[in-house]
Amino acid sequence: MQWKCLLVDDEPLAIEVLKNHIDGIEYLKIVGSCNNAIKAAEFLQVNEVDLMFLDIQMPKLDGAAFLRTLSHPPKVIFTTAYKEYAVEAFELDAVDYLLKPISLERLLKAVNKATSVVSKQEDLKPVSNNANGFIYFRSDRKMVKVFYHEIIYIESLKDYIKIYRDTEAPLVVKQSISTTEEMLPGNLFCRVHRSFIVAANKVTAITHQDVEIGRIEIPIGRMYKDSLQSLLDRQ
Repeated sequence: MQWKCLLVDDEPLAIEVLKNHIDGIEYLKIVGSCNNAIKAAEFLQVNEVDLMFLDIQMPKLDGAAFLRTLSHPPKVIFTTAYKEYAVEAFELDAVDYLLKPISLERLLKAVNKATSVVSKQEDLKPVSNNANGFIYFRSDRKMVKVFYHEIIYIESLKDYIKIYRDTEAPLVVKQSISTTEEMLPGNLFCRVHRSFIVAANKVTAITHQDVEIGRIEIPIGRMYKDSLQSLLDRQ
């Protein structure tokens, strides 16, 4: 699935930066760009958009005010040079809030968050199945595509995580395990310990103290037992 993206910003350079970043992400497709909210409104009336990158300070109508006019908006990631609008942005249910200049890593984190939000909404549907989905991680100066079904478990190593996969070598990523937990679909993965996330369909046994994945034993933290059991009951 490709996400159809609309870029809305009155600065040509900002549009160019977004285009350069998005061109490197295969599941995103730019379907349009607008330099003000009025043109964006007209575009949305006749085009399907999944994700909108929206500047806040623009002529005629600012991005936040524009978003409030939409009855069925796409997912929105705000892009702005100003910190002071962050609270308002999240009150409008924005997926994320990016401060310019925007790095590829930060944009990718926001996009992964957007896809995670949709995945968690899909969890509520009886026929939901996103096991064939994927996520990008930045490791060793490149963006690595990892399919959900490849992941066995994830371990926290202070400021890094280590992703153990079925057929590939473990992937080391500079990212917190809490951020990773937010990015992954909740119907496929579960945090079982402050240092571990497991793939539910890889679990072969469970005791009071640990989760077993084949011969691998992963400890269960007290505060995570209920959420793990709830997830396994739905498998």
